[in-house]
Amino acid sequence: MPWKHNGKILKEGKSWSDGTYKHPYNWASAWSDADKKKFKLVWEEEKDTSFDNRFYWSKDIPRELEDQDAKDEDGKQLYEEDGKTKLINEGLKTIWIRQTKETANSMLTKSDWYIIRATDDSSLAVPSDITAKRKAIRDACKNIEDKITACKTLDNFIKLFDTPMKDGVPNGNAPIFDFPEE
Repeated sequence: MPWKHNGKILKEGKSWSDGTYKHPYNWASAWSDADKKKFKLVWEEEKDTSFDNRFYWSKDIPRELEDQDAKDEDGKQLYEEDGKTKLINEGLKTIWIRQTKETANSMLTKSDWYIIRATDDSSLAVPSDITAKRKAIRDACKNIEDKITACKTLDNFIKLFDTPMKDGVPNGNAPIFDFPEE
């Protein structure tokens, strides 16, 4: 949000010249807005270039939900090094389903030793609370994947990241992260 003089951005805390006078370094804090306008300074709002890179490539350029064939600048299909396998630009659904599976796998890995132990020694059962927790993780993963798959628009997909609120306080997990507590 800079002040400009004849199109040139003026930096606060630095002196500047209008061609006739050299103005002091403290012009931004010492001058009123009326003084600034008297010296032909113009306030320009900076363009908002912010964006959420989870959903957009850049300001107003959304990522695709679905996988797309990778094409060169002439619109020709790109292939892997073997020359036969098409290159694909993964969509948000593919990326987040993979992330969801990785999260579930990470959570399940912590109790895998119970399963291995029971396989190695059939006399040792997997505790029922562990079995229930593992099922809850797998069920949550499937539920999240189904919600991702069901999204038809980017706006629907973005809503999966909204944390539910009650009276201004978070009340649960965002649907995309709705795994059981560890």
